[in-house]
Amino acid sequence: MRLRYNYRLYPDESQRQLLARTFGCARVVWNDALAARRAARKAGLPYIGDAEIQRLVLTAAKKTPERAWLREVSSVVLQQSVRDLNTAYKNFFDSVSGRRKGPKMGLPVFKSRHDHRQAARFNTNAFSLTAEGRLCLAKVGQVEVRWSRALPAAPSSVTVVRDAAGRYFASFVVEVDDAAQVLPEVDAETGIDLGLTHYAILSGGEKIANPRWLRRREKKLARLQRGLSRKKKGSANRDKARVRVARQHVKVADARRDFLHQTSTSIIRESQAVHVEDLAVRGLARGRLAKSVHDASWAAFLALLAGKAARYGRTLTRIDRWYPSSQLCPCCGWRNGKLPLDVREWDCPSCGEHHDRDVAAAINILLEGQRLTAATVAAGPAGHGINDCGGQVRPGKATPTLAPPGTYGAQAA
Repeated sequence: MRLRYNYRLYPDESQRQLLARTFGCARVVWNDALAARRAARKAGLPYIGDAEIQRLVLTAAKKTPERAWLREVSSVVLQQSVRDLNTAYKNFFDSVSGRRKGPKMGLPVFKSRHDHRQAARFNTNAFSLTAEGRLCLAKVGQVEVRWSRALPAAPSSVTVVRDAAGRYFASFVVEVDDAAQVLPEVDAETGIDLGLTHYAILSGGEKIANPRWLRRREKKLARLQRGLSRKKKGSANRDKARVRVARQHVKVADARRDFLHQTSTSIIRESQAVHVEDLAVRGLARGRLAKSVHDASWAAFLALLAGKAARYGRTLTRIDRWYPSSQLCPCCGWRNGKLPLDVREWDCPSCGEHHDRDVAAAINILLEGQRLTAATVAAGPAGHGINDCGGQVRPGKATPTLAPPGTYGAQAA
């Protein structure tokens, strides 16, 4: 399993200039290679291969007066930039042909010098770690690293990143043993209902508050943005104002990322199986609550849960988004119908049980997740698929499924 470990870098002034030169050369090589392939395609010529494109934009370009300054940085970084472009093209071709799963990938695009986030990759031939804990980069020197934790193994590559706020980071790629990451098994299972008033409601009754990171700094961000809009374009004061705005945004992003990591890790460590609702986040982010939905970052949270479940040997089940989790009584299965959003508690007309709306939804998600898991296990290894409603999608011997009390019970009158 490949993992990334990020650490803060503190280069001095001369190293910052060398890194800026490295970022610029890697960007120019990417753009030259992309322009050559686009020109070949426009002229009706065959696709330029990897070896030929590297010869054109590196070996031949360094001999010209216009690109002679490419020799001032490490050639390993420039070669890696060409490899990254080749990988981007491969991902595009695989996506178009259907060999690549997930969202469709587009064609590579040009990189801008005006982009305030710059990056360059160094492989094992261009970097090393010293005994004093410094990161030695080719033609840059030994850069100070703030080690928050030790690396589990020797890194295979490192990406040096400068963000919009002017901070520098080192992102190490490390190969780890899959078996060493698996956590001991536990008996607990958890259903999670996501919301905006409370960020997450667990089936055990715990409610995790929504920090609302962007809302907290909204007024200060608005004031800084107004100050930025008043500065003359191209002036030094405008660049200073831009950095102040960027620093506020990275504070929001860092706080959000830390919360998501801590919350997802805690849930995964304490639960053997986690059941969540498959939300249509893109659709919700186009409504009147778009800013709050974006601020909550539900998609990032679900992605972290999925990644950590695979890493630590846990099970993650996604419940169909149309499952009426907030309408069902988890005790008897009575369906109470669609309730207004301002109704946060209700009594079941069938069994008389009093329910907290969010907690009942989390319990129903847990029950539905257990039902789907039992149905999948009951289908056996013969390959009989299960659809969203728990039924078989291929012919074969029918297998019984376990239906919990909360599965589409009686409709309320």
